[in-house]
Amino acid sequence: MTGEARRTAADKTLDVLEALAEHRSIAGLAEATRLPKPTVHRILQTLVQRGFARQVEHGSYVGGPRILTLVGRHQPAIDLPNHVRPALDELQRETKWTVHFALLAGDAAVYAAKVEGDRPYHLASRVGMTLALHSTSVGKSMLACLPDEAVRALLGRAGMPPRTGHTHTEPRTLLAELAAIRRRGFAEDNEENEESVVAVGAPVFDHTGQVIGGISAAALNHPADVAAMPGCGRAVADTARRVSLSLGAPLQHSDLTQRAS
Repeated sequence: MTGEARRTAADKTLDVLEALAEHRSIAGLAEATRLPKPTVHRILQTLVQRGFARQVEHGSYVGGPRILTLVGRHQPAIDLPNHVRPALDELQRETKWTVHFALLAGDAAVYAAKVEGDRPYHLASRVGMTLALHSTSVGKSMLACLPDEAVRALLGRAGMPPRTGHTHTEPRTLLAELAAIRRRGFAEDNEENEESVVAVGAPVFDHTGQVIGGISAAALNHPADVAAMPGCGRAVADTARRVSLSLGAPLQHSDLTQRAS
């Protein structure tokens, strides 16, 4: 059976609900979810009836009030961005770079918090944006927490699409870099996800010692900021370790270098 054939009715409904954050038309939702338009229309009618979507004009839909209701009810369990915000603010003051907190979401990651840097520009990243693991510093830091076999399996599912001319597109070269990341304790992104942007990232672990996300700091590739990458990387790794410990991570599993040793 193909992956498409294995999608259940629940999978299809959630796919439409997720796509509704960026697409309004049935045609756009069908393209984003790879579902037939009649299927998308049928799912939308159910979402509208349950309050998870609403029709704003003929053939155009947006998220409904029930989404916010559920967010409110689940807030105690998903309040990680607020928990880590003081650490992110402190890291931003130390590095002056734009700081992100991302959560692992299947074979990708999602930005859950962002603190703008002290620079005369804003990066294109935003809360809620999905990012690939193989091309970002925070994503590579998460991959470095996995055994090579698990990384290969994930890359087989997610692929390694080139984001720029610097993106790793071969598992062999990425695995070699992951080994260096484990020794160094943080990952680097040298214009691999976005042209002219450099970043450093480190993983965050929960009370079980499992990676749940990561913290990154990013800036444009000005010579001074490129030279500052090692120092910023160590600051990011230290912040990620402190956040991990605040979440109850075991001391021996609270950073990459300890896990690799």
